[in-house]
Amino acid sequence: MPRRSLFLLVALAFATITISAAMPQAKPPASPPAEATVTIAGKVITIKYAAPSVKGRQVFGEGGVISKDKSYPVWRTGANSATSLVIDGDLQIKGLAVPKGAYTLYTQINEEPWQLIVSKQTGQWGTIYNKDQDLGRVPMDMSKPPAPVETMKIALTATGGNSGKLELAWENKVASVPFTVK
Repeated sequence: MPRRSLFLLVALAFATITISAAMPQAKPPASPPAEATVTIAGKVITIKYAAPSVKGRQVFGEGGVISKDKSYPVWRTGANSATSLVIDGDLQIKGLAVPKGAYTLYTQINEEPWQLIVSKQTGQWGTIYNKDQDLGRVPMDMSKPPAPVETMKIALTATGGNSGKLELAWENKVASVPFTVK
């Protein structure tokens, strides 16, 4: 290789490394994307959400982080974009018929038991809540975790046959609801 070409190649490599090192590195999002998926009776159920962390704050209760959301006492059930529920089969969530399709999950949290809200509106930012779009609401079973939950977690689990459970855990709360796949 001619000396001039080699020099240019080395100079280009050095410049690339220098520029890359000087560029700010992307910070991970404060509330990273998360997903819960389960297959029951051959039907896939998926929830996509952003998982916020406590970070030393009070989350629930008067003066807590959630009470400052503009849609309070309805909470987006996560952070950032609205939490999505996609099902490829019909569900019964504590008596609420939820046909196959895409939905948004919200939670009313100003009293116990919390109410899980299934909304027909999809694709919106999390604090955009329209009660007229509710498919329905169901009371959730409330408990406390054995230890505080730093990062919010939604879990979908199969509980036998065509049944399952949706569970939301964060800070000092665990809220769950059983469902069946039709």
